[in-house]
Amino acid sequence: MNMEIKELVDKGEMLPLMEEFYTIQGEGFYKGTAAYFIRIGGCDVGCHWCDVKESWNADLHPPTETSKIVENAKKNSDTIVITGGEPLTWDMTILTSKLKESGLKTHIETSGAYKLTGIWDWICLSPKKMKLPTDEVCKNADELKIIVYNKDDLRFAEEQAAKVNEDCILYLQPEWSKRDKVVPLIVDYVMQNPKWKVSLQTHKYLNIP
Repeated sequence: MNMEIKELVDKGEMLPLMEEFYTIQGEGFYKGTAAYFIRIGGCDVGCHWCDVKESWNADLHPPTETSKIVENAKKNSDTIVITGGEPLTWDMTILTSKLKESGLKTHIETSGAYKLTGIWDWICLSPKKMKLPTDEVCKNADELKIIVYNKDDLRFAEEQAAKVNEDCILYLQPEWSKRDKVVPLIVDYVMQNPKWKVSLQTHKYLNIP
C-alpha cells in the first residue's frame, strides 16, 4: 500500500473492504431483519473459532473509497451493519457520517477492543478474552453478545455483563461448531439467570450469508 493510500485509510476516507452483501441479520436483537452488511478487513484479536479468518489480514482487501461503499449501501437497505474483521481497527467517523447523511441506520458488530469512533444507532459488543473491550464501548453498547465455546465462557459473560450499561440487552450465543454441546448449558443457564437471552446464528440455519 503506497503512502498516499495509507494516509487515506488512516483517516477513514478509504477502508479495506472485504465484502458487502444484502441479507437477513441472523443474530441478536435485530435477527430476522433485512440489512446490508459491510465487512471491513483487518483484525488482530485472533479468535481461534472465527468463521471469517480471511478477514484478519487487511492487506488482502482492497482499500475502497468510503463514498463508493456508501453509494452501494444506500441502493440496498436502510439498515447497514458494519462488521469485520474488527471495524474499530479503523476510524469509522467518515463512513458513518456519510451513511447518516443518506438517512441510513448504522449498526456495528465489534469486540470493542479499540477506540470507539463513528455515529451508531446500534452497537453490538461481542467481547473476547484475548483483548478486552474499552470502558467507552461497554458504556455505549446496546447489546452484549457472548459467544459460548465452553463452560468458562459463562463466567466470562458475567464479568462482561458487570461492565455494560443497565439498558444493554444480554445474549449468550453458542459457538456454531460446539452448538450440540453448549446449547443445553446455555438453556439451563438462561433459565436460572433470566437477565440473559439466547441468541442463535439463525442465518446458518437458513443457509444464507
